[in-house]
Order: sequence, then structure tokens, then C-alpha cells
Amino acid sequence: MRRRQREEAQGVTFDFAPMVDIVLLLLIFFFLTSSLGTRQNALPLDLPRASTTVKETPALPIVSVDQGGQVFLNGQQTTLAKLGAQLSPLVKTSGGVVGLRADERGNYGTVVKVMDAIKKAGGERLALGTRPAETP
Repeated sequence: MRRRQREEAQGVTFDFAPMVDIVLLLLIFFFLTSSLGTRQNALPLDLPRASTTVKETPALPIVSVDQGGQVFLNGQQTTLAKLGAQLSPLVKTSGGVVGLRADERGNYGTVVKVMDAIKKAGGERLALGTRPAETP
């Protein structure tokens, strides 16, 4: 009983170091997940509108073509000549599905060339990027 009274008299201390570690880990986690979620929307593309849309799958390799005809693979600028070699290993891991995002005011010929490069790299199916249609 005396021992219990001595412990209560000394008071209870709380160590904040583990709590600080957890808070820092949570901050790092949220910073990483927030920056990964916007990787494809960083390119300023004016996508065509569609009445039905599906949410983007982050595991797919995404090829984007802007209005000027520049080609991007997963947000990094590339050329048509390099696209096939860069895309080939990514297509194998995605099961042959490739996302294609093209500006609606862009060059149709460039988009067709990109589609041809995707096919040569082993792409079997395309997931076309659109934006939701405005409701009247």
C-alpha cells in the first residue's frame, strides 16, 4: 500500500516521442498519396466529353497527346520513336491495357500514330480518357 501511495505521489509521465513519430509518419503518408493521385491530371489536356465515364485505374500505363502533338508516357515527355520501347514492359504488367488521353483539339494523325505505336508495343485494348458531359 505504501508503494502505491509513493507511485501516485510521484505522478505519471507521458513520453511524447512515439506520438511525434506517428504524426510524422502520417504526414509523410498523406504527402505521398496526395501527389500520386494527381499524376495524370497534371497535363493541361482538353479531353473530349462523354456521357458515360469510368474512374481512372492507376495501374495502367497512360499515353497522353497534347494539342501541339507532344507525346507523354505517364506524365513524362517522350517521342513517337521512343514510345514503343518505353511502353513495351509496362504493357506486359498491365495485361495489354493502355490508357490513351488526347486533347480534343489536337492532331488526329498524331493520335493514330500513337495508337499504332501502342499496338506495336503489345497493347491489346485502349482505355480512352474523357471528361464527364455537362448536363443541361
